[in-house]
Amino acid sequence: MKSALKVLVISLLLATSTSALAQTNMPQVTSTQGKLLGEYSSRNQRVAVFKGIPYAAPPTGMARWAPPKPAPGWSGERLANEFGPDCMQQPYAEGSFFYRPARVSSEDCLYLNVWSTGNDTAGKPVMVWFHGGALTRGSGAIDTYDGTELALKDVVLVTVNYRLGVFGYFAHPALIAESEHFSAGNYGILDQIQALRWVQENIAAFGGDPSNVTIFGESAGAWSVHFLTASPLADGLFHKAIAQSGARLDTRVELDRQTSAGASASAAGAQFAERIGAPDLTALRAMPARQLLDAAADNSFRTDGIVDGWVLTEQPFTRFSEGRQSRVPILVGFNSEEGTTLGAGSNLPGTPEAYEERVNGIYGDLADMMLEIYPPADIRKSSLDSFRDVTFGWHMVTWANLTRHVDQPAYLYFFTHRPPGPTAQELGAYHAAEIAYAFNTVHTLRNQPSAIDYRLGDVMSDYWVSFARTGVPVAAGQPEWKPYTNAERNYLLIGPQVSAEVNLLPDNWSVIDRIMDRRR
Repeated sequence: MKSALKVLVISLLLATSTSALAQTNMPQVTSTQGKLLGEYSSRNQRVAVFKGIPYAAPPTGMARWAPPKPAPGWSGERLANEFGPDCMQQPYAEGSFFYRPARVSSEDCLYLNVWSTGNDTAGKPVMVWFHGGALTRGSGAIDTYDGTELALKDVVLVTVNYRLGVFGYFAHPALIAESEHFSAGNYGILDQIQALRWVQENIAAFGGDPSNVTIFGESAGAWSVHFLTASPLADGLFHKAIAQSGARLDTRVELDRQTSAGASASAAGAQFAERIGAPDLTALRAMPARQLLDAAADNSFRTDGIVDGWVLTEQPFTRFSEGRQSRVPILVGFNSEEGTTLGAGSNLPGTPEAYEERVNGIYGDLADMMLEIYPPADIRKSSLDSFRDVTFGWHMVTWANLTRHVDQPAYLYFFTHRPPGPTAQELGAYHAAEIAYAFNTVHTLRNQPSAIDYRLGDVMSDYWVSFARTGVPVAAGQPEWKPYTNAERNYLLIGPQVSAEVNLLPDNWSVIDRIMDRRR
């Protein structure tokens, strides 16, 4: 018995000492909330990673559809070596190009992650990434967004989860009534703003410079960057912006009046609540999260970026046209085959006549102009190119153009490199293809990358990091990337070879300008 007790005591002592030793080998940071114990990146031990840091209190119960509040602190040490849950979302279907195995999702999801080589050198530039996914899916924990390689280029990288879908972008008359700002619907944007406030208060402990913060994102993450540059609530929380394939310069839904974008957000929210049998806000907040998520999917309920008079005070196009956006340098662009993974290349008209009929149905008396730019001679190419330009290209070029109103430089790119794989020819430079190159994580591509892919990842991430550091994108041994202006429409062509070019598709934008004017 004594022998067994002795073994138990020795085992406990060994376990305790091993645990203590493990903790001494963990990177440690003391934030305003308390002490964090992270881990070292499996890809490079120079990089410390802190995962699952709460930046806001859980938006559950009565906090569902409320502006986020700062996360409470803790006593002692908090392990920060696992990602927090994803925000509530429906996973992509297994056949989707963007399918990934589902992670745990929860309403308690307002966490962020930090990669840094430490605080040995104070004042590193900070890059804050907002993921894509149509504001209905996505996560800051995706392997392509691993910040190790960017941290090795001496920036501090932050990825953020924010409320999605019906949890992040839902308006209702009762929510407006309870708001001191008479606002509702932009909770996902408010989460992002709260994350940027957390960065201002805490990032110096990780070696970052809170006065040199760049926000960046792709697709809906780029929409988010665009909304943040439009929101007066975010002004001063960041100093540069990068948007990859996404902006919202078309007419947005408004909170309390119908526009060409559709019914008011509050009316749509009230109609949705009635359909699912929720008589009031109490019932809506009491509904289990999964049930609410499924109900939104079943009813095709979806909104984003609502002009609510507080978070977004006016239509973004108006705000940018009149120089009321954030006064920051921008770097924006899009890919040459955005539509191949978004369905634009499927269900195509079978004949030139059917294609012309479709274009006439969409564009009316402007159809002839569209057919001249996107002719029926090659239906697939014209369909993909018109989808790309109306959905992405025009927004990015117009945003670059409108930046002149705040007297800040704008840098435009066009990404044409085809990632490797048996479908490279068919997919081309598809939507989101550039992300792995911007993060220099080409090892996460679906197919074995080549030397060209690795080189391009190094070059593209150099440009991105340089812009974050100084506001000017530079890569050693590569072409000079000149700002885009009305007089000199410079852009960078990012393909297997990188080149400085001018005047990207000017005839396309002149036609789409007229279409967007008509829609407004």
